[in-house]
Amino acid sequence: MNSEDIKTASRLLAACSESEINALLVDIADELERRIPEVLEANAKDQARMDPANPMFDRLVLNEERLRGIAADTRKVATLPSPLGRTLEERTLPNGLEIKRVSVPFGVIGVIYEARPNVTVDVASLCLKAGSACILKGGSDADDSCQALVRVIHAALSRHGLPAEAVTLLPATREATAELLAARGLVDVLIPRGSSRLINYVRENASVPVIETGAGVVHCYVDGEADLDMAARIVENAKCRRVSVCNALDCLLVDKSLEPQLDRILAPMQGRVTFHRDEASWGTEWLSYDLAIRLVDGVDGAMDHIRRFGSGHSESIVTQNRATAEKFLRGVDAACVYWNAPTSFTDGAQFGLGAEIGISTQKLHARGPMALEAITTYKWTIKGNGQTRI
Repeated sequence: MNSEDIKTASRLLAACSESEINALLVDIADELERRIPEVLEANAKDQARMDPANPMFDRLVLNEERLRGIAADTRKVATLPSPLGRTLEERTLPNGLEIKRVSVPFGVIGVIYEARPNVTVDVASLCLKAGSACILKGGSDADDSCQALVRVIHAALSRHGLPAEAVTLLPATREATAELLAARGLVDVLIPRGSSRLINYVRENASVPVIETGAGVVHCYVDGEADLDMAARIVENAKCRRVSVCNALDCLLVDKSLEPQLDRILAPMQGRVTFHRDEASWGTEWLSYDLAIRLVDGVDGAMDHIRRFGSGHSESIVTQNRATAEKFLRGVDAACVYWNAPTSFTDGAQFGLGAEIGISTQKLHARGPMALEAITTYKWTIKGNGQTRI
């Protein structure tokens, strides 16, 4: 990892016009579609090393449909307004100084992720659009796929006269992880995407600033005044749409009055999901076809449970009572709080943000789905006319 070359690449990106970056992103998408067979061959090698029963296997798998979807997301990013050079705030002080706060690139963004090769292109496209170089550290499970995808990106960068260091993929080794965590002075912000184990490790060992993303212990509370057919649809979608993603449902909370109706709520998941009703299952992020269930004493009981076991990611309530819903929306402390909708919508694309860089579960700088605005920072510019301070 050559820090000077990466810094030079970040400065070159920051100097590119919006139209130049957009053309680059479209070229990356086109190159990806041309190289689909090559990427699928690399992904097949990764798949061969992982047990299909592993909950991470679905995240690892690429196919033509998914690759064309990644290309479409990259083209979508090219159509989004640039997050750079925007005036966020301006005013003139009584002494005549003109003060302005303007959005600017971070410079170099590091991202550590596990067996999700799509993150390679998602992150690269967002960082390029935001004028920053990126250093990527994928997991060993997806290393062949990540290398193939970075070759796609490097081919497009070369055609546009930009250095390969604008998107740097580190080796899938522990030594590379340690080097990235210690890259203070090179990496401006580090974003881990993956399990709570990965995120905790990065937070505890990094000497560079970290934005925590991804880990979710997600709840849905079915209130005593819920439409039970709606509740069954919402719960099934939140749990079963894709079990290995961070917005998938982990714990179903049900008002005690609905205990006789519980089977009706669970019916769409019967035969697919294993239900756990023991206290030891609370607070577990499953990433599999497992679901904890707890009967609670109304919305207050649900909120108490979420305060104790939630991770600040996504929480949902199903109820026809507006006052109860508003109490839940106000009182639950999470990045995304839903009423009569599944947590599966916690996603940058679903929020209209384009491809996302992650779901932030912290409160400083960014919270919830992180896209272009969240991976920029700002600076102040001050214009004077000879004023001096007393």
